[in-house]
Amino acid sequence: MTFGFSFFVGYRYWRAKKANAFASFITFFAVTGIVLGVAALIMVSSVMNGLESQLKGRILGAVPQLTVTTDKPLQDWQALAHELQALPQVQGAVPSVTTQAMAQSYSELSAVQIYGIFPKQEALLSPIASRTYAGDFTDLQPGKYRVILGAQLAQKLNVAPGDKVRLLSGDGVVYSPLGPMPSQRKFTVTALFEMGSQVDANLAYVHYKDAKRLMRQNPNVIDSLRVYLTDPFAAEQVGEQIKLMLQPQVESLGLVTVSDWRAQYGQLFAAVRMEKNMMSLMLSLIVAVAAFNIVSALVMMVVDKTTDVAVLKTQGLSTYGVMGIFITQGALNAVIGLMLGVSLGVVLTLNLNGITSAMGISILGAGQTLPIVLEWSQLGAIIVGTLVISFLATLYPALRAAKVQPANALRYE
Repeated sequence: MTFGFSFFVGYRYWRAKKANAFASFITFFAVTGIVLGVAALIMVSSVMNGLESQLKGRILGAVPQLTVTTDKPLQDWQALAHELQALPQVQGAVPSVTTQAMAQSYSELSAVQIYGIFPKQEALLSPIASRTYAGDFTDLQPGKYRVILGAQLAQKLNVAPGDKVRLLSGDGVVYSPLGPMPSQRKFTVTALFEMGSQVDANLAYVHYKDAKRLMRQNPNVIDSLRVYLTDPFAAEQVGEQIKLMLQPQVESLGLVTVSDWRAQYGQLFAAVRMEKNMMSLMLSLIVAVAAFNIVSALVMMVVDKTTDVAVLKTQGLSTYGVMGIFITQGALNAVIGLMLGVSLGVVLTLNLNGITSAMGISILGAGQTLPIVLEWSQLGAIIVGTLVISFLATLYPALRAAKVQPANALRYE
């Protein structure tokens, strides 16, 4: 007998009205559990994907994703930038310099990370250029000593465009009879930017040459390039490729140092990734519990159909044929639950912000919506994982049915 016969019998058993009401309830409970578990897993995973993507854009779009620093000045930085841009995942490279500083207004003081940039080149790659208001990057001109502040930093310092702030750099310290004296200079606030993340509270942009003068370094020397990537999470792999590519140029460049965003923000994204994985694991356990409720329903079905199985075995149905009957029955329950769960999960995920808005629920506060990214590869993994778990859940009842001894089962019939 072929598997087609086993599938036919299993399908008939599945469609038939259950004589055991409790078994019917257990089956309904298992299918409902799969539906809710799969739907919840899709929604939570999509929201966590959105959060990770949002952080990637708002934080990693503002900070140096990859920085290449050389011991010797770059005589032709454009040529090196062109070489770097030829690598996969690299969008472009521009000169940049970074220093830790203190920003002082007439009434407040705050720590700040200063990036020295060439405005025209930076504006072509940096997402901050499109998030700048009350001015733009082109207002940064060498010798004018202008600064662009994050909106939260400006609020903390209680300054607005047109006001002056004093920047004190630890990289330009000189020693005098009175002790170490940091380099300092007054800058005029020319614009503000807002990325909607923590970088708004601690970043400032000035012209590259002004930053070099603040650090008491030669403003015409370029020895560091800021590299923009299509995927910041590929920084480690791209960094290794850059080291290999520049290794033959050690005589002209000196020692090449490659650093990336992980040194500063690696722990934050590791925490987000761990939270995402733990949430997925917990919801996957809900799906697993629901799937293994199929075991209870199938065991009851095996007990109820023992005589039928014995008769089929006396007529020549093989052990694998008997197993196929009950695997089919359990798989049909799992597939129905999975299809309903995927449909419900996708619909709710794509309309989650509209649903919460209609219900008057504001999870992130007034005017803010949940970031949602539905990844089809992740959806496929959920489908495959649920099918595998459900298949495993049917094996024990199927094996138990296959072990039925016709002589014992039909002794009193």
